[in-house]
Amino acid sequence: MADPMRIRAQAAGEKATVRVLMSHEMETGQRKDAAGKTVPAWFIQEVTAALNGKPVFSAEWGPAVSKNPFLQFAVKGAKAGDKIAITWKDNKGDSRTDEATVS
Repeated sequence: MADPMRIRAQAAGEKATVRVLMSHEMETGQRKDAAGKTVPAWFIQEVTAALNGKPVFSAEWGPAVSKNPFLQFAVKGAKAGDKIAITWKDNKGDSRTDEATVS
């Protein structure tokens, strides 16, 4: 399983800015290793976010996203103390969910 995501959520007025740094190798399936064999594709396909259990964000990604991707988005109606949960799923069936509190 991958390392925990680094999530920072800061409230400002009627919205919160959420910043997420995900730990994932993100292979495209086009690179070759030292022996000349193609490295199999391995990338995050789906990213979702929930505020206090209610879905607020969803994205579908492909192999063109960089290693250890960074994501930033804003959520209306979030306030200090709310919980934001981020989940990703990759093309090999692995997934990870981490949670942070809006400050």
